[in-house]
Amino acid sequence: MKFGVNSFVWVSPCTTDAIKELAPKVKAMGYDVFEISIENPALIDIQVAKQILDQNGLQCVICGAFGPERNICSSDPKIRENAKSYIRWMIDAAHEIGASVVSGPMYSSVGKDHYESVDDRKAEWNLAVAGIAEMADYAAPKNVKLAFEPLNRFETDMINVVSQGLKFINDVDRKNVGFHLDTFHMHLEEKDSAKAIEMAGDRIFHFHACENDRGIPGTGQVRWPEIAKALKATKYDGPVVIESFTSQVKEIARAVCIWREIAPSQDAIASQGLAFLKKLFA
Repeated sequence: MKFGVNSFVWVSPCTTDAIKELAPKVKAMGYDVFEISIENPALIDIQVAKQILDQNGLQCVICGAFGPERNICSSDPKIRENAKSYIRWMIDAAHEIGASVVSGPMYSSVGKDHYESVDDRKAEWNLAVAGIAEMADYAAPKNVKLAFEPLNRFETDMINVVSQGLKFINDVDRKNVGFHLDTFHMHLEEKDSAKAIEMAGDRIFHFHACENDRGIPGTGQVRWPEIAKALKATKYDGPVVIESFTSQVKEIARAVCIWREIAPSQDAIASQGLAFLKKLFA
């Protein structure tokens, strides 16, 4: 099993300079993968980032951030095209940097603040299906997979659980579209996270190991032994990545509602979390 850590643990937004500073630390901690969250593509020089990661012997996953102006199922065609341009940029970046996966809740925007009618919800679903299918066709020749992330009910009304995600996969009907599962969201939404993982099966393309309070994995209520057993049963061979947050990163703290200290430090999340996961999956 390979292990990774998301740039959000330390910084938001991520920049080329941040990658240069963090990559040696990530490698020294014992990680195999550095997951780069791309909030602003203009802040990342992908060619330089690739050189830095290669120098430090780190693989990469590209992770997206989807605000209201990057909503691929918006009724506004300009917003839909903006979302597609962003996803295409990430696909190109992944191809250039040698990453096989682009991940995140790319089917919609996070934190939608309206309640749709049945007809509006169906229209949004259809737009998301068509948009992600188009993006998958763009990604396929570059050998890039799209891993969409079900989120909890406070962050999306579209895909909260694996059963909904399986319908989305079926409707999109592209082999390079699958799940990015996150134990934080699963802890809130699934009746049984382990069974949901088994249900997702070989369509799990990416996996986040996050505690129920977003703190250090292994210090909360997530049923980790069951999670590990189920993930092994699916023969998942991608990285297990920590995406956790502290109040030190103000932008992310506000976005995910971190109002108190949930871990001693950013480095503690990464180092103690990795030690726990390596023991768990040994």
